[in-house]
Amino acid sequence: MMFAIKRIGSIFIAGIISVAGNSQTNIHFNRAPLQPGAHIQLPLGSIKAKGWLLHQLELQRDGATGHAEELYPGKNDLGKDADWLGGDGTSWEKAPYYLKGLIALAYTLDDSTLKSRAQKWIDHTLDHQQENGLFGPVKMKDWWPRMPFMYALQSYYEATADKRVIPFLSKYFKYEFAALDQDPLRDWGRSRAADNMEMVLWLYNQTGEKFLLKLAEKLKTQAYPWADIHQKNQFFYNGSDFHTRHMVSVGQALKFPAIYSQLDSSSYYRDAMKKGIAYLLRDHGQPQGLASGTEMAAGRSSVQGVETCTVVEWMQSLETAYRILHDAELGDQLEKIAFNALPAQFNRDFKNHSYYTLPNQVQSLPGPHGFNQDYGNGIVPGAYSGFPCCRYNMHMGWPYLVKNSWSATPDGGLAATIYAPMEVSAIVAKNVKLKIDEETNYPFGEQIRLHFSLSRPASFPVYLRVPGWCNDPVIAINGKALRDIKSGEIVKINRKWNDKDVVVLNFPMNVSIQPQVNNGVSIERGSLVYALKIKEDVKIGREFALKGFFETEITPGSPWNYGLLLSPGNTGDIKVEKAAMPVNPFVQETTPVTLKVQGKRIPAWTIDYNNTAAMEVPFSPVTSTEQTEEITLVPFGAESLRLSIFPTIGTPAFETRYYQQSFDDNTSTGWIMYGGGWYCKEEKLHVVANEDGGSGPGSKIIQTGTKFSDFEYTADISINAGGGDAGLLFRVTDAAVGADLYKGYYLGFNAETGTIQLGKVSNKQWIMISSVKYPLALNKTFKVKLVAVDDRFEVFMDDSKETVLTATDRHYGSGSIGLRAYKALMTVDNILVKAVKP
Repeated sequence: MMFAIKRIGSIFIAGIISVAGNSQTNIHFNRAPLQPGAHIQLPLGSIKAKGWLLHQLELQRDGATGHAEELYPGKNDLGKDADWLGGDGTSWEKAPYYLKGLIALAYTLDDSTLKSRAQKWIDHTLDHQQENGLFGPVKMKDWWPRMPFMYALQSYYEATADKRVIPFLSKYFKYEFAALDQDPLRDWGRSRAADNMEMVLWLYNQTGEKFLLKLAEKLKTQAYPWADIHQKNQFFYNGSDFHTRHMVSVGQALKFPAIYSQLDSSSYYRDAMKKGIAYLLRDHGQPQGLASGTEMAAGRSSVQGVETCTVVEWMQSLETAYRILHDAELGDQLEKIAFNALPAQFNRDFKNHSYYTLPNQVQSLPGPHGFNQDYGNGIVPGAYSGFPCCRYNMHMGWPYLVKNSWSATPDGGLAATIYAPMEVSAIVAKNVKLKIDEETNYPFGEQIRLHFSLSRPASFPVYLRVPGWCNDPVIAINGKALRDIKSGEIVKINRKWNDKDVVVLNFPMNVSIQPQVNNGVSIERGSLVYALKIKEDVKIGREFALKGFFETEITPGSPWNYGLLLSPGNTGDIKVEKAAMPVNPFVQETTPVTLKVQGKRIPAWTIDYNNTAAMEVPFSPVTSTEQTEEITLVPFGAESLRLSIFPTIGTPAFETRYYQQSFDDNTSTGWIMYGGGWYCKEEKLHVVANEDGGSGPGSKIIQTGTKFSDFEYTADISINAGGGDAGLLFRVTDAAVGADLYKGYYLGFNAETGTIQLGKVSNKQWIMISSVKYPLALNKTFKVKLVAVDDRFEVFMDDSKETVLTATDRHYGSGSIGLRAYKALMTVDNILVKAVKP
């Protein structure tokens, strides 16, 4: 049979046969007036994992998920006296988070023990709904925890068709619709309202109750304006209200405009999510496909982290949005996060998780990191790493990926979101039973074979995503290749399918070099990010009450401070080595694909001031006189320690003569955050307000690509909140997160005390050099000029030719420029630095 493939928008269509709607049991596509094109999840249990993916689920069952109630038996956790079981505890979001993942895992594995464990939570909640419709703990006056519980109910209903669920949710939503005017969304519920909206629209498709559309609109009105925030990069625009920059909430809210686009299909809502992701990755992106968040968005630093909750919530947002928007790029992003960030959050047996995971994490030891939300064990793998939220929310990661890997389409077909070994059972066309056996080692292998088994021949479409990273994709049906297959597209194959048909997808994987912070690079092959293979020396930190569960401290047993020797634009310098596919490809020693590349050690690149993390990746290129070595790279998710942002070896190329930045495009390219938050608004740079209204202790942002010795440094500054000081950093090296964790000078302005001070930091100690009284007013812009020549410093204010402060010091001769705020807020514009002759 011949196939002519034509392009319609971003979708290629093969064939011309139209088919009737899908009649899968428990599948209800969008009712009018919702937009009709959305795909729908297959009922939970329709997709069974195989191969390496099944092994991850089995490790989860035998590890943290299967033992969660034993690990966390308190009444404020998952114990028998938890409030979600009628007890007097205060579990809040913990039980709903846990149950959401537990149910998805239980029915994906068809595991009777896990099902039974989940059932008691479901039965108690369904059987104890209040007369007015409210459910959950009676004393819990919060909309938010009920939102993840509804996801658990949705999955449970799709797996069991329990007749209690639909009237239960309908009754609750009637209560919510009536109560929201007097008790509106707030805090977490306001930021995470997309979860609530998704369930409201899901129920509308089940029942057709019109009030649900009004409820969805009310939820949208009371939520943060997420579409505006995404469209206009307003994540930091809410002052001391942290919710719109809290990265877990942001990850959940990514799907908000996509969900609402089913009610309003204008491009404003359909495009908002991708614009928001683009802004987040530009300003805060990390190699594994996420924005940093510790817990607030924290820039592109190699030693800022990603929270486990962020990983799974960002994944769910992409899973939901892909079904609605049918955008191939969203599927690529989902795979990148799922195959890199997700396994990296856990140890190899799924008994430990890390609250934060860093792109350059060369040791995992207790201690301070200076994160916005810092925890002594925040990067130490264990059952109690960091804040409690992640140990409950993490369970949905793998099973939700399986659940959302394929979806039903309104035209009677199926659509693939991601690729992995699995078996899909569905009803297609007019009640035709279909089973697709997906045979693959993807993302480690390049080929995917889809074996079709049908109860009878039938005509229906199959939608297949072609990854954007693949340069030469090939799709063949029964050995005959389709024409005009292009990367980054969705192929719609519409034909009459027969039993034993085979579709083969070949996605050749090329090595690519991606730009990262400080002019560094990361290395990718297909959807996998690669990191330096580091020998891991593991020490048991403490043993928990449940046998076999430990907190583990990990230190490097081999060198880690390497830069790469790469020819510009030449990935041929990187060799690919393949081995047999193991049961678990996320084990460093046996992972099936490794990379070999030449590198040199950089002795000056060391552990940071607190001895808890590496120093920031040095600005590239970096000089090294060390011998050339061949080093091995392994998948990002196959290690607990990793180096994934590399400097390159070469001749340094700092800006030493002239630098200008007026933030006219609302960007701060090349400026790296070290503590706190910084953002652009109205073509100026601002420091973010913490919950107390100040900047916190020592928020810094450094233009790391500069290296000035003798210079004139001018800027327009306004101090917008008192109680501390803010100003200019210069001749800075070795910056890290922390008030006095840098080497260099600082010129600070305190509007409350009317003081200008110049000092330096040495050995983590602030040393005052000189200070002077000067009339400064809050919220009033002043121009400062700093002239530094050799050991002499002069400060001028507001174009005056008279110095207001003069000082001398010989400690630091050259370094980067930057800005700093200490318990104060400031706005900066029109930065200009010019080298001068001594």
